[in-house]
Amino acid sequence: MSDAAEIKTRINSISETKKVTDAMYMISSVKMRKAKREIEKTAPYFIALREEIGELLHYIPENKNRYFQILDNDGIVGRALLLITSDKGLSGSYNHTAIKAAEKLLTEHDDMIVFPIGEYGKNYFGNGKFRVAENFNYTAAFPTIWKARKICADLLEYYNNDLVDEIDIIYTHYMTGKPEECKSVSLLPLNASQYYDSNDFEIPFGKEYHPDPASVLDGIVPSLITGFIYSVLVESYCSEQNARMAAMNTAGNNAEDMLKKLRQEYNRIRQTAITREMTELTSGTRALRKKQKKS
Repeated sequence: MSDAAEIKTRINSISETKKVTDAMYMISSVKMRKAKREIEKTAPYFIALREEIGELLHYIPENKNRYFQILDNDGIVGRALLLITSDKGLSGSYNHTAIKAAEKLLTEHDDMIVFPIGEYGKNYFGNGKFRVAENFNYTAAFPTIWKARKICADLLEYYNNDLVDEIDIIYTHYMTGKPEECKSVSLLPLNASQYYDSNDFEIPFGKEYHPDPASVLDGIVPSLITGFIYSVLVESYCSEQNARMAAMNTAGNNAEDMLKKLRQEYNRIRQTAITREMTELTSGTRALRKKQKKS
C-alpha cells in the first residue's frame, strides 16, 4: 500500500500535468479560431476566380489547356501526392488516419511521389521505402497564402515539366461540431465540368480577354490552385487543433478521475493515521492515570 507522502507526490505530479493539458487545449482553441478567420477573409477572392474560369472556358469549348487535359491510365507517366500531416503528435488519430490513406494510395500507384507537409508525415515516409520529393520542406503550422503559393509553384514545376500527369491531395476536412474526415481529392488536372456548364452559362456583355482567353486562363489557374491548397492547409490545421483539443480534453478528464481516486486514498490513509494516533494517545493517557493512582 502506498504511503501518504507517495500519494501526495503523485497528486502534485498529475495536477501539474493537467495544467499543461489545459493550457494546450486553450492554445489549440486560439490557433483554430485565428486560422478560420484568415480563410474567411480570402474566400471571396477565390470564389470570384472560379467564376472567372467558368467564363473563360466558354471561349475554349474544345479545351486544350494543359491544366484540364485528363489522360487515361496508359498515358500517365507519373503521379504526385500532396500529403498534409502535423508537425507534432498529441492529436489523437489525426496523423494516423492521413498516413493510412496515403499508404493505400501509394500501394495502388507505385509511380507516385510524395510531397509531405508537416514533420510527422515527412519523418514517416522518409525511410527510403517511398519516393519523396527532394527539397520540399514545409511545416503544417500557421498556414499562409505565401506558403500555399510556394507549394503550388513546386508542384507545378513537376506538372509543367511533364514529370507527373496527376496530382492528388490527402488532407483532413474540418466541419464545425462534427468529427474530422480524411479526404483524398484530385488537384490536377482540373475537371472543366466543375467550372462551366454551357446550358447554364450566359455570355458576359462587353467582356474581352487580352491577349486571348487561353493565355488568361494560364495565368488564372495557378492562382486558383494556390487558393485551393491554402484552403486545405487551413482545414487540416483546424482539424489538427480540434483533434488536439479533444485529446487534451480527454487527458484532462482522465487526470481529474485519477486525482479524485488518489485524494480519496490519501484522505483514507490520513484518517487511518489520525485514528491510530488518537488511539495511541488515549491508551497512553489511561496508562499514565493508572500509574499515578498506584503511586
